Amino acid sequence: MAAEEHTLTSSEYIQHHLTNMTYGKMPDGTWKLAETAAEAKDMGFTAIHLDSMGWSIGLGLIFCLLFWIVAKAANAGIPGKFQSAIEMIIEFVDSSVRDTFHGKSRLIAPLALTIFVWIFLMNLMDLIPVDFIPYTAQLIGAHVFGMDPHHVYFKIVPTTDPNVTLGMALSVFALTIFYSIREKGLVGFGAEFALNPFNPSNPLLKALLIPVNILLELVTFIARPISLALRLFGNMYAGELIFILIALLPFWVQWALSVPWAIFHILIITLQAFIFMMLTIVYMSMATEKH
Repeated sequence: MAAEEHTLTSSEYIQHHLTNMTYGKMPDGTWKLAETAAEAKDMGFTAIHLDSMGWSIGLGLIFCLLFWIVAKAANAGIPGKFQSAIEMIIEFVDSSVRDTFHGKSRLIAPLALTIFVWIFLMNLMDLIPVDFIPYTAQLIGAHVFGMDPHHVYFKIVPTTDPNVTLGMALSVFALTIFYSIREKGLVGFGAEFALNPFNPSNPLLKALLIPVNILLELVTFIARPISLALRLFGNMYAGELIFILIALLPFWVQWALSVPWAIFHILIITLQAFIFMMLTIVYMSMATEKH
């Protein structure tokens, strides 16, 4: 988008970078690729963010391929540097699961590993220069598909899309409900809502407090996936916005600011992947605990 900087205002430049490539159904019934942010909003729930879907699925496949290559090449001898790095990640996740998860399940460790590496790879896309891939997408759209380059939107950081983070959080939420019902049964699962946090010994008082308990527990329970999704989205969205703001500055200032921020952002992208993984383990551990 270097060519667009002479024609777009700062606010238009920022909005262009923060708009997804959206395909969906317009109010008149036609299906099309949105040419403006306003058209994308008009598509409502039929809108599909093609860039977020493509990058998240692609990075997931890369994750599977890398670990498959290491697994096939693993040997009892001295491991290579790449194999050692993968083994360190696996041992780190495995120790986190052992220290936090108190139940018994073969799913938790692979789930935690997938979440950590997948989110880390998606977050890592934030370190690519903000104009590089979107500008390449504009060239392809203009010269291959005959599109107006100003109408080509392309975001490359899936975790800056709340649809992606909320989708992952809701998947974890569904797993916690499934494990809770499997371990405790429907009666035990319902009793957790009815008898917590207030559970007095007086039967009458206990019955009177059941509606209060249900309300408090439902709010806490529903807040888990929302906070899990918005925490990841908010941190990554803010980081991407700072990179975009730096890109608006003169070239010599960009390097002075973007390099230190990128180095600091490495900590953020790793920490956010770790937090999402640890909270998932904690929620799954709570789902399997019997009180």
